[in-house]
Amino acid sequence: MAPPTGVTPTETPLLPPQSFRPLHLLRRRSVQITTAAWLGANLALLALAGGHLPFRASSLAMPPAVDKVLLTDAMFVEVFVQMTIVHLLTRSRRVPDISARAPARTRARREVTLMLAYGLAAMLGGFTLSRLMGWHAFGFHLDGMVISTGQPVVPAEAVCWALYNVIAYALVPYLVFRRRYTTTQLSLRSSDRRADIVLVLVVLLVESAVQVLSSDAAILALGARQLLLGVPLTFALSFAGTVLPTMVFIYCILAPRYLRLTGSIPATVVLGGVTYALMHFFDGWTTFASPVDAAMSLLYLLLFYTGPGMFKTFITLRTANAWTHVWAYHAIAPHVLIDTPMFVRIFGLR
Repeated sequence: MAPPTGVTPTETPLLPPQSFRPLHLLRRRSVQITTAAWLGANLALLALAGGHLPFRASSLAMPPAVDKVLLTDAMFVEVFVQMTIVHLLTRSRRVPDISARAPARTRARREVTLMLAYGLAAMLGGFTLSRLMGWHAFGFHLDGMVISTGQPVVPAEAVCWALYNVIAYALVPYLVFRRRYTTTQLSLRSSDRRADIVLVLVVLLVESAVQVLSSDAAILALGARQLLLGVPLTFALSFAGTVLPTMVFIYCILAPRYLRLTGSIPATVVLGGVTYALMHFFDGWTTFASPVDAAMSLLYLLLFYTGPGMFKTFITLRTANAWTHVWAYHAIAPHVLIDTPMFVRIFGLR
């Protein structure tokens, strides 16, 4: 099958290096709009919250609300530091342009529209299924992952969540798009494996240090047997339930099409971040008890997840390899480091 743009997978154009220069970025309209939206979200969230955030997580609901919002904003600093590291490590690489792996604009627009509609249907399907079973809503995170809610989760819920997500968001989209596109066009092959490994190790080291220093590092309090059983269990369930779905749905399929449609790397990074945030709409800490609570949940959702989603998009663009974010900034850090104690409790590991 011929590539959709008439360019062979090994002959994709290269990304313009000036697209990553800080001063060049600050002049981009998409960056200016995003910055204004970020400031507006902060102000709106604080105005609505008053003294505290009404979320189903004591770590977020405890007043004052301004402290929680500022700590969340600090995540953007870490994200931009990581972006700088990635840029420095890839500045001399011949980076393929992943937009050349997407189809022509008309077809790309149709595929994006259908994927987003399908994603919404999958989210509603997961919500309905989980509620029928008497469980917490299925989102891109199992209830209590990353943001601890303290709500009880049973083993069957964790397993079904992982199975539903990997089928709905990873397996089905992959099988549909694999019929038309090659693994290279889906950004599943490395163009420079050695450079990707170095990049993954550096980013993973930095992110792991950040996670350990900024959290309670509960994983360090686990016993040897709990670690021996809990780490692979956490890795397997989170890999199926959130890592593979994120990679396939957003970074294999949507990101190249976003870049094709916008022609803008900053806009693509932002769209990837916002899409990643919205896919966590049913995370367990959110609350929709009132219109105001729903508005605050959406605002905080965007503040908390857009930054990490932007970085995942950025590292995908800089390597043209959707796997790099998996190993550098998702599967191990944060999920294994943060969520292993939770899965140890769920499965009663001693």
